Amino acid sequence: MRRSLSLATIALSAAAILIAPIARAESDDSLPSPNAWTATSPTPATIDAAVAALPGIVRQVQAKTGIPGIAVGVVHDGKVVFAQGFGVRDVTTGAPVDADTVFQLASVSKPVGATAISWAVAKKLVSWDTPVHEYVPELQLSDPSVTKNVTIADMYAHRSGLPAHIGDDLEDLGFDRATIVQRLRYVPLDPFRAQFAYTNLGMMTGGVAAARAAHMSWPTLAKVALFDPAGMTRSSYRFADYLARPDRAVSHERVNGVWTHEETFDADAEAPAGSLSSSVNDMNRWLALQLGNGTLEGRSLIDADTLQVMRQPHITSAAAVEPAARSGWYGYGLNVDVTGTGAVRWSHSGAFATGAASFVNLLPSANLGIVVLSNATPVGAVEGIGAAFMDIAMTGSQSRDWLSTYLDAYGPLLTDRSLLADRTPPAGAKPSAPLDAYTGTYHNDYVGNAVVVRRGTGLSLRLGPSDHPKVFPLTSWGRDLFSYVPQGETIMARSAVRFDRAKGTVWIERLDDNGLGTLTRVG
Repeated sequence: MRRSLSLATIALSAAAILIAPIARAESDDSLPSPNAWTATSPTPATIDAAVAALPGIVRQVQAKTGIPGIAVGVVHDGKVVFAQGFGVRDVTTGAPVDADTVFQLASVSKPVGATAISWAVAKKLVSWDTPVHEYVPELQLSDPSVTKNVTIADMYAHRSGLPAHIGDDLEDLGFDRATIVQRLRYVPLDPFRAQFAYTNLGMMTGGVAAARAAHMSWPTLAKVALFDPAGMTRSSYRFADYLARPDRAVSHERVNGVWTHEETFDADAEAPAGSLSSSVNDMNRWLALQLGNGTLEGRSLIDADTLQVMRQPHITSAAAVEPAARSGWYGYGLNVDVTGTGAVRWSHSGAFATGAASFVNLLPSANLGIVVLSNATPVGAVEGIGAAFMDIAMTGSQSRDWLSTYLDAYGPLLTDRSLLADRTPPAGAKPSAPLDAYTGTYHNDYVGNAVVVRRGTGLSLRLGPSDHPKVFPLTSWGRDLFSYVPQGETIMARSAVRFDRAKGTVWIERLDDNGLGTLTRVG
């Protein structure tokens, strides 16, 4: 029987032709396949111009933002063409930043970690499609079918159904990894594999599953799979290793307009997703490995086809909001999108509110990559530097003020969302009941216990592990409303705490991003 082809079949076939490799028996082998072709490509002159402009770009950024320390590295055609530090690693000591200075990289941990997993996949120690529960049986989610089916790939593509940033609040309170994983079972899920939701602690379980499949801890897997063979001698997923580095950039926050070292964030609980520390010299080697399709300095370290899987789109991460806009996609631990000139771009940012920001941006068609590290609260500076560099490299000049663009983009992200933001307690504010009416133990399964106790003439709130809780003084705002100052990875200057004495509950704003901030009195 002869079958006719529908228009849809023809369209799909045409798309497949563009995507598939094209035989070039009688063509110029130097030409890229049609789906890899871009109208604008860097030239040696534009890349040289971009590299030459970098010191001025960084100094301009520091002059505008006051960021204490920045380090930048660039790799082109497998060679390091730039590696330099700017400013100081600690405003207290004035010690300078250099290319070996170790920074906290925050979420740039994700693509580096996915590289290590790619090695394990190539060695057939694990598969991206391995269900997480096979190696992390303590992960039990509120939907048993998701528990059974969620894979390492789902966690690394942020499509598990766990809500965005779930568990980050527990990490801030000092809960360990085991406790956070155990409490994910109490979290209502979004539809499975239907949408993107950036989830550090979910990705962590995927990385831990891969490490256990390889019979290693996560820091050991990263070391064996990537750091040792790639010669990344100053890289580690252990917070203790970062603290032990003598050439270490400490984190800085801006307090009353002055950059100061306040708090160092320990991200070991989310290790695969956020605890990497490294230097520009080390990260240049990672850039070269990625751009070299798993080959570094002539040595094949990771199978190219396997490595490419992490760099393919696996879910839409940012849908276009207007017809002419480009959508964004996410691979495994990596943003995958297209530049304004039509080039494929792999990128990721890292951000600790306590004072670390990082950015990697790779253009495989140009065999070009840049890494920017800083030791200050993220404001868009590292992305601005990376975008300005790539703009010059691709077109020969900056098409816009990229620093201002990213500063404006980060503004809303850094806005305090507390209902008490930019307010002060009313003069003479007092609770509407005696203090003892509020004291006691409040509980829900996700947060655990919140203990309200008398403290002199006021109240304090105890949150976190029972053996070493964090203690927060409560400030009265009148009636049954109080506040406290959160710690860790939050931009809230204060969090509202509201008691409902009739219901015997307390609502803690900082813990309520996913509707889990109401606790009931149990004692």
